[in-house]
Amino acid sequence: MTAPVLLAVAHGSRDPAAQQCVHALLAQVRELDPGLDVRAAFLENAEPALPAGLSRAVAAAGPAGVTIVPLLLATGYHVSQDIGRAAAAAGVRASAPLGPDPALVPVLAQRLAAAGVPAGTPVVLAAAGSRDPRSARDTERQAALLARELAVPVRAAYLSAARPTVAEASGALAGRSGRAASDPAGPAGRAASDPAGPAGRPVAVATFLLAPGLFYGQLRDSGAAWVSGPLGPHPAVAQLVLDRFRAARARAAASA
Repeated sequence: MTAPVLLAVAHGSRDPAAQQCVHALLAQVRELDPGLDVRAAFLENAEPALPAGLSRAVAAAGPAGVTIVPLLLATGYHVSQDIGRAAAAAGVRASAPLGPDPALVPVLAQRLAAAGVPAGTPVVLAAAGSRDPRSARDTERQAALLARELAVPVRAAYLSAARPTVAEASGALAGRSGRAASDPAGPAGRAASDPAGPAGRPVAVATFLLAPGLFYGQLRDSGAAWVSGPLGPHPAVAQLVLDRFRAARARAAASA
């Protein structure tokens, strides 16, 4: 009996460390479900590219046996267009992206702690960014979740294609008081406490990226007081990948 295929689709990078990170994460997914055929594909700058990886997966398990899981942290063009269109053309299902999700909050908190961020420090949640407004809404929701957990102001910011930039968000957090920085996320963001100190207070950057690469290099060189590492391989992230796969399969079975 052919094993079902989980085709994890990551963005891809020219930095080999990014692909190594993805493969290490998928090794954790295999440990969680040894009977699952877990494969990787990439949208750009790495092999196999999505068309080739998807073709091989369909050849191995048939369209009904393949589920794409985007290793992306928000809805955007890559999810709705690149992955969505490829999935539809091949007749396979695709899950939701990994974020936003409460399961990512402890991972972000652990990465901040590992970077030495003192308790009570305001945080910028730095994401890749997209021109698709759904991406910003998703990132703001993740910022609100993190703010609630840490009980500090958290503001979403972007490394490309959207604003505020990381520098803008850091400046706003360092110099403002009286309102939660995640306020644009709505009532959930406003529920977070706001212990922002005087102007010039150091701000931490929580890296809302799956893997190292160009954007993470920009964050490390940003001059922020603290920059956490990418989410990377982590048991909670691996479990989330598997949960997305299972949820997509359950929805398909329910609609059959």
